[in-house]
Amino acid sequence: MKFISKIHGEIEYEESNIINFAKGIPGLHELKKFILLDLQGYEPFKLLQSLEDDEISLIVTSPYEFFKDYEFKLSEETIKNLNIDSPEQVNVITTVTLNSDVKKITTNLQGPIVINTSNNLGEQIILDNSKYKVKNPLI
Repeated sequence: MKFISKIHGEIEYEESNIINFAKGIPGLHELKKFILLDLQGYEPFKLLQSLEDDEISLIVTSPYEFFKDYEFKLSEETIKNLNIDSPEQVNVITTVTLNSDVKKITTNLQGPIVINTSNNLGEQIILDNSKYKVKNPLI
């Protein structure tokens, strides 16, 4: 399948690559279908592209690339919502806010996006843990 993004041009994807967010993403509640794409040459960053709005895409990364001790416990509600059976099914990404000053690039550790890789269900959760910030510096 093909999707034309206003920012990133033509994107090819398979139906099996679509991540469904039943609740949407906070601030983008009406958007439910996204695909996760590698950003060639910009690893470890990826693109979370909406398939319902060609102007909406989020830069994301695995928080573990930058914060080896990042951890949290999934609530029973999240486990149920995403039909998670084992930890191996879980992919965690966080949104990135870019800045021309590298020292001001941040990621949202307080609101990780959790994806069940076996069924492609996703949900952004908000952690109650105050040690993680919405704008945590990457560097």
